[in-house]
Amino acid sequence: MAHAIWSGAINFGLVTIPVKLQTAIRTKDLRFNFLHKKDEGRIQNVRTCSVCEKEVPWDEIERGYEFEKGQYVTLSDEDFKRVNPEATQSVDIVQFVELSEINPMYFDRPYYLEPEKRGKHAYALLREALVAENKVGIARVVIRSKEHLAALKPNGDALVLELMHFADEIVDQGTFEFPEREKPAPNEMKVAKMLIDTMSEPFDVSKFRDKYREEVMAMIEARAAGKEVPQAKAKPATHGKVVNLMDVLQRSLEQSKGRRTGRGAEAAEEKPRRTARRKRPAA
Repeated sequence: MAHAIWSGAINFGLVTIPVKLQTAIRTKDLRFNFLHKKDEGRIQNVRTCSVCEKEVPWDEIERGYEFEKGQYVTLSDEDFKRVNPEATQSVDIVQFVELSEINPMYFDRPYYLEPEKRGKHAYALLREALVAENKVGIARVVIRSKEHLAALKPNGDALVLELMHFADEIVDQGTFEFPEREKPAPNEMKVAKMLIDTMSEPFDVSKFRDKYREEVMAMIEARAAGKEVPQAKAKPATHGKVVNLMDVLQRSLEQSKGRRTGRGAEAAEEKPRRTARRKRPAA
């Protein structure tokens, strides 16, 4: 059973819905250990004190904020709770907005909100009301000593709490150089739209996978078995080459049409095979 990050409540108006905050994302990063080349001994990360130069156990470590060079204010877990004890246990909805009003740049990480037994009715009511009104709740929540802005969104049977960045956490676009908005050449625009159209299809996330991770794992498994995996050929670099944009768009369009035709042929070939299997008489 999944371990809840915390148990608290969703608060909107005078309604309180007891919930548990559950992880919604499990990343599959490859984790490596640092080893000594000479004998493959594992390298240990040792916590040492800059004053006494001795190793320090976890139970002797505290958090400190450096307000001046070399001057710290130390804080304990109880200190963080004392600032606003209720904030660490509640999702406080402050307003409702349409999802389209929120720039996707502000979204960060989703969590599931699982209702406690006594809160299931109110939970379902809030979920269905959000769906009917096409709205999401904007809330404040504290997780692991940091206050977050968050969006409370219906997702099938679940309510998802998606943490958001505050406005001052987003890097100002004005600090970079982007091309100014301009009207493109009609012929280039036409081919670009055609290319987008030929590459458009319903999004199915299950079609995508981490190929790089799979290849690294294949190499690790092969080496563990005493084998070597042939090195993949690198794609030729195209940086710095002057190209004719219209020519590249046309070739891209032809390539995309060819791929789509190929997929269609594969699907058409697969369909009769499946049909044939269905018509095969039972033994």
